[in-house]
Amino acid sequence: MIQFESSIEGKKAEFGYIRDSFERFGCSFCSNFEYHEGKFDSILHRKDGETIYLRMPFRVIDGELDHHSAYIEFERPFVIKHVVNLGLDYDENSLLTVTGGLSQFQEPIDKDGEIKDKNQWVQAGEQKIDEMLNSLETDLVS
Repeated sequence: MIQFESSIEGKKAEFGYIRDSFERFGCSFCSNFEYHEGKFDSILHRKDGETIYLRMPFRVIDGELDHHSAYIEFERPFVIKHVVNLGLDYDENSLLTVTGGLSQFQEPIDKDGEIKDKNQWVQAGEQKIDEMLNSLETDLVS
């Protein structure tokens, strides 16, 4: 994981507006959230079972996260790498998963893989954030 300073850190806005705006750039709201905090993810690179994500965490400062009007404040973004097994999953849980129909996806082999050429991915993350922020119809509150 590589944290980096960004212009998004400390910015405040309505959750629903940001979620809808960021989706146009392939940035999604992570479904694994708490009512007082969450994160947006964007894929910066994917190849051969390795995915490098830009992750933008935030905390709720007014309301609850499942509401469009919840007011959020962004925290320090980071870049993270997940590595997954592209083959079949033969552990004891895979048969239960297939027959139970609960999940068709494997857990990453490494949720925080080593990131080579760190400056490249920090720069890519900064550019993605700037692109999304510049597209907003209204400025975020600092």
